[in-house]
Amino acid sequence: MQTILILGGTGTTGRRIARQLRSTQHTVRTAARRGADVRLDLDDPTTWEPVLAGVTAAYLMEPTLQAGPRLADFTKAAVAAGVRRFVMLSAARAEEESHPLHAAEQAVRTSDAEWTILHPNWFAQNFSEGPWARAIADGTLALPTGDGRTPFVDAEDIAAVAAAALTTEGHHGVVYALTGPAAISFGEATELIGRATGRRIEYVDLSPEDYTQRQRENGVPAPAAHLLTSILVSIRDGWAESCSDDIPRALGRPATSFETYVARAAGEGHFRH
Repeated sequence: MQTILILGGTGTTGRRIARQLRSTQHTVRTAARRGADVRLDLDDPTTWEPVLAGVTAAYLMEPTLQAGPRLADFTKAAVAAGVRRFVMLSAARAEEESHPLHAAEQAVRTSDAEWTILHPNWFAQNFSEGPWARAIADGTLALPTGDGRTPFVDAEDIAAVAAAALTTEGHHGVVYALTGPAAISFGEATELIGRATGRRIEYVDLSPEDYTQRQRENGVPAPAAHLLTSILVSIRDGWAESCSDDIPRALGRPATSFETYVARAAGEGHFRH
């Protein structure tokens, strides 16, 4: 029986991939520090061997952008343990040597295993269960994105592409840029959420300096704070408007719209205290 390993198995994408694979009768092993099928600490190589035993395919992701080479090292250990297919959750700027995911992505690309790289746009779920959820619940979202627009991607779509790449042919050597079907601004996004929930949700345009300072005050290390600010500012500057057709190409169906995501999330009780 082939076993598929899902790193970050309790997270936004991992738990969705696991659910989708199990619904089609695949054998899945979720891994995380806590709450998953098996305990995995990427900082502790002694936990790796039992996690990788019997695994033939693996979904790789890095929970933090300040973790150094550990995911690259885990990838090499996975190949040695017999893993023959990888799907990696990465980022569009990981081609740059300075990017925290660069080493891990290169380890996947240069491995002896089949591989697929996912470069998702901003998750729609950031508004409902991620870093912006508390602000949405409180009624004010403040970011340095101005009127810039971007095609938020539904994590369910990311999971569907990952599940397909883990279990079917035709995805080897492919880098998928995963986006929603239309670019919208953060002001439009908060307005759509407000309509769906019957609440007033305000979007406030912060200066990059103020946003970086707020992150630092919340304990984010300076390099990560500056990286996140620069990525958000790229939206303000119009560099994140492009929509990809990679989800339709991978799945044979349209990408999920932001409106559909909002309606579903509101129906599940998100966006509220």
